[in-house]
Amino acid sequence: MGYNNNYSKEDILRIAKEENVRFIRLQFTDLMGSVKNVEIPFSQLEKALDNKMMFDGSSIEGYVRIEESDMYLYPDLSTWVIFPWVTEGKVARLICDIYLPDGRPFPGDPRGILKNALKQAGEMGYTAMNVGPEPEFFLFKTDDKGNPTTELNDQGGYFDLAPMDLGENCRRDIVLTLEEMGFEIEASHHEVAPGQHEIDFKYADALKAADQIQTFKLVVKTVARQHGLHATFMPKPLFGVNGSGMHCHQSLFKGDVNAFYDENDKLGLSQAARHYMAGVLRHARSFAAITNPTVNSYKRLVPGYEAPCYVAWSASNRSPMIRIPASRGLSTRIEVRNPDPAANPYLALAVMLAAGLDGIKNKMQLPPPTDRNIYVMSEEEREEQGIPSLPLNLKQALDELIRNDVICDALGEHALAHFYELKEIEYDMYRTQVHQWERDQYLSLY
Repeated sequence: MGYNNNYSKEDILRIAKEENVRFIRLQFTDLMGSVKNVEIPFSQLEKALDNKMMFDGSSIEGYVRIEESDMYLYPDLSTWVIFPWVTEGKVARLICDIYLPDGRPFPGDPRGILKNALKQAGEMGYTAMNVGPEPEFFLFKTDDKGNPTTELNDQGGYFDLAPMDLGENCRRDIVLTLEEMGFEIEASHHEVAPGQHEIDFKYADALKAADQIQTFKLVVKTVARQHGLHATFMPKPLFGVNGSGMHCHQSLFKGDVNAFYDENDKLGLSQAARHYMAGVLRHARSFAAITNPTVNSYKRLVPGYEAPCYVAWSASNRSPMIRIPASRGLSTRIEVRNPDPAANPYLALAVMLAAGLDGIKNKMQLPPPTDRNIYVMSEEEREEQGIPSLPLNLKQALDELIRNDVICDALGEHALAHFYELKEIEYDMYRTQVHQWERDQYLSLY
């Protein structure tokens, strides 16, 4: 992503001039996970690099009220990249942190919230949280007006090749664009459902990984539009086929040493890894509102479509929420499978990290692995084995969130209050709406 480039202010001004960059997008993320831009002409770049660029925070979802609205954008110079898809008068972007006029970081900035969680890990001796995200998406056809339909552009299945997979050209263009922007793409393939795709990129430290997820979504949507397609990261756009997840592979490092690896353990997992996993399992029901933040998210978390709905772990099967991938040594990691790509990646990584660190701090005991298929167990069997379900809907998830101090502290008062309020409204609108299913079901029956 160019994060290894230690760009100075002078470097960026020089490159922008040499490359004829006409506009710069100062990007940040709102509480709901949407990427926001303040676009400036080249003439304003120097001012922006001096952290003097201001914007009105009251216009951003979940930020602040009108009377306290002045905010400053502090660009992270390592995130400088020129968009490859604009050729005439180039456009570049910088990802920014949000600061208040008095020079303090704005407590509602999701990127800042992740930075705080990483600082806590640092205080416990962990120098990095490495994350390998796997965001899935669907490609739909658009109509004459360019609006998305739910008509699929292919009938391909898992790992299918052309001609079944018409999305392949689009996906290839996405991969090439990402590579031009410095991504290391590890795999790109058709997923289980028709129209569903996954592109995996190399793991990175958590902050960079979250930035990459946001950049990834932007690129996928932009390139799809050029192909006359609409890309959606909605968790469950179609009934009866798999939904889209965003599995997050994660591990903690101390310098060059993977703190999750222990060669003397039969699974190759260190005590720290086991405590971390225990923490993630313990807090899973409470952070679900963040990792699975929409009404629609809970339509994906149902049995039968490969999505995890039970809070358990295993090294050998894919139905639990946490799976231990086979690679060991430096690649030892856990794969948390419940997050979906509608999640705000900064907040999602912050709460998973906070949960894991709490497990390490309190030396939480990991329950035994669940190596048989949980989907075929009865409710009694699951209860006997102490395997809880993830929340059944957004309302349950919000109730669990608000009762959990560890997750609430990770989000901080400002973000928690605004997030909770916005999501309560969202759930209420859904709850009181009359849906087509109900009319189909009841209109003539009663």
